[in-house]
Amino acid sequence: MNLTDPRDLAPLLEAFLLASGKPQSLERLHELFEEAERPEPAVFKKALEVLGKSCEKRAFELVEVASGYRLQIREKYAPWVGRLWEERPQRYSRALLETMALIAYRQPITRGEIEDVRGVAVNSNIVKTLVEREWIRVVGYRDVPGRPAMFATTKAFLDHFNLKSLDELPPLAVLREMEPETILEDHDDDAPVPAHLQALADASAEGEAPAKDETSFRSLLVELDSMEQGLKIDFDDLLQNPAPTDDDR
Repeated sequence: MNLTDPRDLAPLLEAFLLASGKPQSLERLHELFEEAERPEPAVFKKALEVLGKSCEKRAFELVEVASGYRLQIREKYAPWVGRLWEERPQRYSRALLETMALIAYRQPITRGEIEDVRGVAVNSNIVKTLVEREWIRVVGYRDVPGRPAMFATTKAFLDHFNLKSLDELPPLAVLREMEPETILEDHDDDAPVPAHLQALADASAEGEAPAKDETSFRSLLVELDSMEQGLKIDFDDLLQNPAPTDDDR
């Protein structure tokens, strides 16, 4: 095998990614080679391009996320592939998704600030669920009386939603333009997420198996917005305070 030839290196990188079952950074891929045989960075990059092109007509694709590169099932197959797992995936509530959206767009943010925007108390189980899924973490404490914890998203959050950085979050204005006209009559704060969204989310709700596809954050937010007319995700103050990059998370 000629490791200086991207065409020979590409299948080997494919084997690494299939075997790992999780994203691998370029640095980690470099470490898998002995120093004497290690390809140059430019060869690595070209090999990844070759691998990506080779997946174009296959059921899986090469995706770069915050933690590195991974091979995953294409989203269109998720509703069927998800049937491989017998355990019923966790259901997402509108309250959880709205809380998650606020943290993603306004981080770092405290629980009290989330409650001020939503107009209702944040259920402790929502924060617990997001922390347990490693989608959010405490990044500091607000310098005000009581020193409330400030929450921000993690690399695991970006990986789960196929994002390389927070800069790839869909603009709120674009989400509003994509809003469906449908208005649901049920305005319960914890109303279940519609089947269309849940089908996408279920594909990756349990475990990190490489066969599962990851959910689009745009799809989650668009469906969330359709659940109630006037749902507050187009916060004017958020647009004036852009989210920080996630390079150091």
